[in-house]
Order: sequence, then C-alpha cells, then structure tokens
Amino acid sequence: MVKLRYLTTLFTISIFIFLNCSQQNKTIVKILDSRSNAPIVGAMIYKQGSTPILRSDNKGNVAIPAIFLNSELNIHAKNYRNIKINFSPNVKTLTMDFDENLANPYEQKMEFSRADTIRGAYGPFRENNDLLFYDLNIKVDVEKKHLAGRNTIRFEMLQDDDRIQIDLFANMDIDSILFKETSLDYKREFNAVFIDFPEKLKKGSTYSIDFYYSGYPQEAGRFGGIVFKEDSLGNPWVFTACQNIGASLWWPNKDQQPDEVDSMKISVAVPSDLIDVSNGRFLGKTEFDDGYTRYDWKVHYPINNYSVSLNIAKYAHFSEKIGNLSLDYFVLPYHLQAAKQQFTQVKPMLQCFEKFFGPYPFPKDGFKLVEVAYAGMEHQSAVAYGNGYQNGYLGRDWTGVGISMDFDFIIIHESGHEWFGNSVSANDVSDAWIHEGWTTYAEGVYVECLFGYEKAIKYINGYKSKVANREPIIGPIGVNHWPTHDQYFKGALFLNTLRHVVDDDDKWWALIKDYTDHFKYQNIWTKDVINFFSDYLKKDLRPVFEHYLYHADLPVLEYKIEGENVSFRWRALVEDFNMPVKVRVNDKNYTLMPTTQWQSKSIERASQENWQVETDLFYIKTENVEF
Repeated sequence: MVKLRYLTTLFTISIFIFLNCSQQNKTIVKILDSRSNAPIVGAMIYKQGSTPILRSDNKGNVAIPAIFLNSELNIHAKNYRNIKINFSPNVKTLTMDFDENLANPYEQKMEFSRADTIRGAYGPFRENNDLLFYDLNIKVDVEKKHLAGRNTIRFEMLQDDDRIQIDLFANMDIDSILFKETSLDYKREFNAVFIDFPEKLKKGSTYSIDFYYSGYPQEAGRFGGIVFKEDSLGNPWVFTACQNIGASLWWPNKDQQPDEVDSMKISVAVPSDLIDVSNGRFLGKTEFDDGYTRYDWKVHYPINNYSVSLNIAKYAHFSEKIGNLSLDYFVLPYHLQAAKQQFTQVKPMLQCFEKFFGPYPFPKDGFKLVEVAYAGMEHQSAVAYGNGYQNGYLGRDWTGVGISMDFDFIIIHESGHEWFGNSVSANDVSDAWIHEGWTTYAEGVYVECLFGYEKAIKYINGYKSKVANREPIIGPIGVNHWPTHDQYFKGALFLNTLRHVVDDDDKWWALIKDYTDHFKYQNIWTKDVINFFSDYLKKDLRPVFEHYLYHADLPVLEYKIEGENVSFRWRALVEDFNMPVKVRVNDKNYTLMPTTQWQSKSIERASQENWQVETDLFYIKTENVEF
C-alpha cells in the first residue's frame, strides 16, 4: 500500500549525483527518498530564468546537460522545501526537507493499493519494450455478452529481457499466449499479466505474441466500460467507454499511457443483422456461414488504449466531406433526421479547430460521430456521441452564462480531443490537464469562432463556479488516479490567463498551432509544455505554470491605493512568481508587472472606486490591503 500521508513533519530526500558522462555529455542525477530509498518522480530541476526545465523520471533519474555544470540550479519536488545548489562534479549528496505545511491536505489522505501502482506505474516490464502494432480480432456474442478472440502484439525490445507486462482484467480468461507457435508461461497479479519467454529477447529486435482470450467482461467505470443493452426498439446495442477504468477490461493490451502502438487493425465479428463501428478507416466486411459478419478497420496513427472502441447496433449511416476529409455518422435509424440536423455543427467546428489548432490530425482515418447511450467520449476518429441531439450538455446550460445552449457541447468538446488527448497526449494521467484543460479551452475557441471574443471570455469565465481550488491540477504520479476536476475548468481558465499574459493574439494563435504540430502523435509531460512555451516566447513562464498547475491556491494580487500612488505585489506560493496583469482605471487600461516584492506606480485619478482588475482575463484573486 502506497500512502501519500506522511507521519512526520520533516524528512529528507537524498539526491545522489552520479557523475557519469554519457555520449551526450550529460550527468545522471538520481533522486531518492532517504527514508525508503525509493526514487522521487517528477522533481523539477532548472536554472533560474532559462530552459530547459528538467524532470526526474520513474527511476528518479535526471540527465543534466553540460551547460548546467558550475551553475546554480533550483530543485523543486512537490510538498518539499525548495533548494538551490551550485552544481559541480564535487557535489555528492543533497537533502530536501519535506514540509507538512506545503503538502496538500486532500492528497495526504489518498491511499493507493499495489493494484493501483501496477496499473499506473510504467514499471520495468513495460519500459523494456516499445509497442509497434496491435492486430485485435474478436467475436462478440451479443446474446451471451461474451467476447473471444486474440490480440497479436508486435513490439521492439529496448533492453535485453525475458519478461514483459500486458494487462487483462482478472475476470477474463487467458486461453493461450503464443510466441513462435510455442505456448508461453505467465503470471497474473490483479489485472496485470507478466509474460515469460523461454529465451532472452534482444535489445533492438522486433517480436510478436498472439494473446488468445475469452470471457464475460464486466460493466464498470463512469460509463460502463463495456455495456450490452438495447435501444428503444429492443435491438441489441453494445458500446465501450474505458477511460480510467482501463481498456484491459475487455481486451489485452499494455494498459498505460506513455507507449502507444504506431498503428492498429481492429476486426470485430458480430451477428449479421448488426454493424460494428470502430476506430480508423473501414476496410471492408466478411460474411460467415455461422450468421456472423466481421468488420475490419485500420487505424493509421498512434492511438491511446482507452480510445479503442466497439460500437455495435443496427446503425443508419450518412456521410459528407470537408475537402478530402471524410465525415461519417452512425446513428440509430429513428434518430436519422435529428442527427442530420444536429450534426450540421460538425463542419464549422472542424473548420474553426483547423484554423486555430492546425489540420485534423487523422485524415487517413477520417472523422466519425457514433451514437451511444452515454454522454460522449473522445474515441479517436470514432467520437462517441450521446447528447440527445440537443444543444447544451444533456440539455443543460453547462457554464451557466447562457452561451452553452447555442451549441452541442458533446460534439464540440469530444471532437476537440482529437487535437488534445488523441494527437497530443499526456505521458501519465497525473498530467491529464494536457487533455482536459486544453479541450475545455477549445470550447471557448469554438465560441470565439462563431460568436466573437466577448462571448468567448464570458463562456470561459462561466467555469469559475465549477473550480474547487482544493487540489493541484497535477495529481499523484505513477498510480491509477484521475486528477481533480479542476484540470478541466481551472485548466481552461489558466490557458485564458496565459493568452493575456502573452498579450498578442497573432503570437498566441501561432504558438498554439505550432504546439499542436510540434507534439503531434507524442506523449508528453507538463515540463515539455513549459519548455516549448518559454522557448517560443523567449520568456521564462515556469513560475506561472508552476503556480497554476502544481499548487491548489490562486495567486493573489495585493494592492494599496494612496492618492494616485498604487502599491502592489503578488502573494504567491512560487517565490519568483512575476506574472503581468491588466487593470482599468477611469476607462484607461494599464499593464502592471508585479513580483512578490512591493512596488509602486503613479496612476492618474486612481481610487478604490474606479480601480478594476481585469479578472475576466486573469484568473486570480485580489485583495486591498493595509500596510
């Protein structure tokens, strides 16, 4: 059992510096917990005011480039007192003090089991190989709610080893695992399957296994995992939604985020009066004498495990195009006319997102909307839709400011994930704001496209009522834990803030488009976002990112007005926080450049009555203080 509750107020992290110059002339730094000797994951190492920002990996290792030697480096680890070191070959051991006052009280109460760790951590038998291709071929007995089939898994070894980890829920049967037509031994622990090979697999070589399985998958998770139900006419309706609960609920895969296959084939045999719609491009169907028809799909791009989907029903189909991009819609027949009307929102949405985020990321696979019985999910190239052919979110004014009812929330939000979540993906669920914060912000971009800037700002600010500010957006690392819902709403408000920190829309939109292109089909960490933004803008944005993402509380702009003299500073949890902010006095705009130190500015006719901080552009708190 891994606990985030600490029983002492202070203890230390020992940082052992192994001065091992690699071919890249880097020094490997290993960061360890002095009590348990366990690696510290996610520590931030940086030189003040410059990039790159470095991050300790799942072994606690950080590769320090030669340019940092003999420099003063800052080391931040979540819940620990920051330290500064003069990094040189003479440094052997450093300590950092854990401070209970810095630890988030909600995270301290969290407890994680070994099952959570096996599922969430990128352990040794995951990191020793790189996925290349899945060939998933299954038969779905809808009446019995039963699956049977195999997944051929092709991978390259990254180091010599004779074991890998694949995942399949414990209630599902493993019929056999074949390697070169020989049955392999395996060990099951919770939902993990540790597969042993009779020979050492060699680094750099490519291998494949055939994983045969069967069973009765369980319904679990927010949207059911896999659900066997009926439509309103009594026809079978089967669909999947596996984010967080795990795709290994219904098919064997490497159920984690850092490693995705480069491409995938999905073959699903269903009763011949039904249709299967899965991800990717439809290759064709094959009818069999036993009353089943197999539908074959090809995914041409990397894909998250939880995006892989089944949608089985008596679907009606219609289609259209934007240029060469195919748009296909699969809906229940009695909703066909409603769908044709509601889905007219798809083209302007895609045109908007392509304008600001770049070309649709999966053109070879096309874009699909597929009707399901839950609200929706960002299944790559086969977006699940269940919003009832109505505007708002399930008919509700989602942000409470009147704008949500002007568009279909599920079409816009879930399709936005094609750029943020499916194309640009987080390396670990602790950084899921890279999916959800960005896609929630994309809703505001859509509003701006169709209804203008003022309504977009109003829409984004409507999310303030949903923010709790109780936990950091970035959650515990390496465990199966979905972070706070603030990742959606506060994440979007943070990006709106960042836009106005940049204060140049031409530069901002160019940055966003370059960001989505630069990290296309990649799994990244928050530090990659920080480095990219800072390098692009030639400005150290680490303090701003760090405050909004690694701390629960908002920065507070403290100010005091004495005549026309205004004094101000940031009260912040990041010591070098230095974000600009706009104020309005007598209908005139001013940009202040506060730091954590008091400074003053003379502003003509300033008074408490006509002083207005632009809190719709900057998600902050303000406080009028007395010296």
